[in-house]
Amino acid sequence: MRAANSISFLQDKIQGIGSALFYNLGGGVLKFPTTIVSILKVDEVANIWFFTNRPEQQLNEFDREFPADMQFYRKGKGYYLQITGKAYIIADPEELNSIIGLSEDIKAKAFKEMVLVKFKIGAAKYYTVQPRFAYKHNLIGWLNRFYNWLFKEPVRTEPYVFQPLARLGF
Repeated sequence: MRAANSISFLQDKIQGIGSALFYNLGGGVLKFPTTIVSILKVDEVANIWFFTNRPEQQLNEFDREFPADMQFYRKGKGYYLQITGKAYIIADPEELNSIIGLSEDIKAKAFKEMVLVKFKIGAAKYYTVQPRFAYKHNLIGWLNRFYNWLFKEPVRTEPYVFQPLARLGF
């Protein structure tokens, strides 16, 4: 594993993919379901902000903070990310208004149909993806595929591990 701690690198890569699978790893009775989320913002203190659908149960019955995972992958990109951390449910209108770039329409819809979640990055693994080689459909291509299948080991890349520096506050 190659260690790094560059928040700006993570911001660029997360915004480049734009959406992720969000997994609730908490042990509570009521849990947010695994869902696909679109990223609103990645800030300088390693927080990822996004909306998820509001559950049918009352929001105050859920844990306000819980461990979670996010997996970022998009076909055609040369990388993917696996991020672990802690998710916080934001129910305060002041915090929602502090996010720059949201239209009033989205802010109004946020407390009726959706829930704002702040995900604090604990650790992130960045993997590069090697594109597969396209073989020709002739005898030489078939022999190349057979040779590679028989003798070559699959290439497994080592992930970069990002752990943001500890900061005061939350």
